[in-house]
Amino acid sequence: MRSAKQYISMSGFSREGLIRQLSSDAGDGYDVSDATIAVDSLNIDWNAQAVRSAEQYLQMSGFSCRGLINQLSSSAGDGYTKNQAIYGAKQAGACK
Repeated sequence: MRSAKQYISMSGFSREGLIRQLSSDAGDGYDVSDATIAVDSLNIDWNAQAVRSAEQYLQMSGFSCRGLINQLSSSAGDGYTKNQAIYGAKQAGACK
């Protein structure tokens, strides 16, 4: 849980992305089941995390509305649900 909280304090993460980060050999190397339990035990607003991630992307580079939604929702990207990605992109101002 401490590692999950630490990552969330630094950057926006989707549920899937945070579990992936915690369980990856390139990340913390926790068992997927332990990472899932830790993430699910925290009270995280995933829509707010999607907005945060979208804003971070827009600070680094230009994105179309569709491009940002795809980046946020891609399993190779951030792993947000489609609805979370749409919410994040709209709230960050990428979709007019």
